[in-house]
Amino acid sequence: MVSFVDRLNAQVAYSPVGRWFRLEGSGHPKERLGSRFMTEIRAGLTTWAAMAYIISVNAEIIKDTGGTCVCTSTTDPTCMTDALYATCVNEVRNELITSTAAMAALSSFLMGLLANLPIGMAPGLGLNAYFTYSIVGFHGTGMITYQEALAAVFMEGWIFFFLSILGLRQWLVRIIPESLVLAVGAGIAPSGLGVIGGDTINLVGLGGCTPDNFEANLPNFCATGVLRSPTMWLGIFLGGILTILLMLYRVRGAILIGIFLVSVISWPRTTSVTLFPHGADGDVLFDYFKQVVTFQPLSKIGNVLDYNYSNPRVWYALVTLLYVDILGDTIYSMAKFAGLRDPVTLDFEGSTAAYCVDAFSISMGALVGTSPVTAFIESATGISEGGKTGITAIVVGIAFFISVFFAPIFSSIPAWATGGALVIVGSLMMRNVREINWDYIGDAVPAFITLIVIPFSYNIAYGLIAGVLSYLAINFIPWAIRKLSNDRIVPPNYDASEEWTMPPGGLIPSWM
Repeated sequence: MVSFVDRLNAQVAYSPVGRWFRLEGSGHPKERLGSRFMTEIRAGLTTWAAMAYIISVNAEIIKDTGGTCVCTSTTDPTCMTDALYATCVNEVRNELITSTAAMAALSSFLMGLLANLPIGMAPGLGLNAYFTYSIVGFHGTGMITYQEALAAVFMEGWIFFFLSILGLRQWLVRIIPESLVLAVGAGIAPSGLGVIGGDTINLVGLGGCTPDNFEANLPNFCATGVLRSPTMWLGIFLGGILTILLMLYRVRGAILIGIFLVSVISWPRTTSVTLFPHGADGDVLFDYFKQVVTFQPLSKIGNVLDYNYSNPRVWYALVTLLYVDILGDTIYSMAKFAGLRDPVTLDFEGSTAAYCVDAFSISMGALVGTSPVTAFIESATGISEGGKTGITAIVVGIAFFISVFFAPIFSSIPAWATGGALVIVGSLMMRNVREINWDYIGDAVPAFITLIVIPFSYNIAYGLIAGVLSYLAINFIPWAIRKLSNDRIVPPNYDASEEWTMPPGGLIPSWM
């Protein structure tokens, strides 16, 4: 007996939609075996559930730049005690909720429609931290302003678009040694739990104290009473441990469940873990929260770019963003995971369209005030559910579009609700470490240097540069000796090294 789902799958496959997305049974010469319309829908919702945390997390990170808010204090360059500045920063965060959801919707939809890949897109973790803390700095204390940084991101997108059209970006991704690519993906996400705080002697120490135990004029620097914050423990047990238990039993959307459970518990105003304490600041937050379905106009972060390309620091930021984005490419790895990579050319179906969509989304994201957009590793959850075509990404985009109109809810997700998710995502990113070639020291040491320099310098670009330079320094001399000696002088375990060859196909893009 044929079920309703089977009939629907067959009808969609026979339609122009099925042929465009190459569903199985569509008759397309390159139809993707095992692809079904309803399976794609489920895969898209699964990917969205795994990615949805980025809406609040991205806003929480980028708002630390201060956005377009102006600090007028002459004694405190970070304006930590300025109430007006804090209110402005909170408005920036609310707008970033909208822009993050909007860019995730646009980029995911275009990735599915034009590139036919089951990959969800959104402003990327790691890239947003680099944008915030290394380029703009906390509350604008970095190398360039927020507006100048957005101009660098805008230019980065168009440079990537040009490189993608020529096929250069695809080629650059394929020439990077695999161990370094894996090391870059093993970044550690920042935490909002507050377990680690500042220390006036060691700079970093235990945190988690209540506000009345902070050092004078030093929020998050605990004078006494560490690890006693009720919000910290709420985030650890419900946002962290419970979420991990749900993941152990493969509950779909476990991260999302953990975030919203902690958030809902934090919304009542009469508890010790409330996000809306009684007082002026709490009243402002609660009034915005009550506007459940609304659209937040981008009055503070929309189209505020400062095209000050005469500033050499803008170009430094641009080059490092290009470098970070190329080495941290996720589209290629997700296409490989979905089984869409050609084993001969090492390219994948729709690569030119995919990278052009990625580049276009980066520039559009700058116009709405957010850091570079990228493919999400969480796309693997939808691919594991059976997602094989762009319908999966389109569903992700539609779900994020709906999220745009619920900005007050997402903006009222506290940092201790997303802190556990960040730790979990960090641990998932560390999985790449086990695939690094530790058997050959010429591959292992550069990868290790990359892993160490990134967290210690709090700068992704420094880690990448250190890894590439050390790789060249360590491996060039043995390679030269081997060539000059006609393969007679080689390291004893050279056979264990990671094989590196120039990708086939040269620089010519697939569309040519």
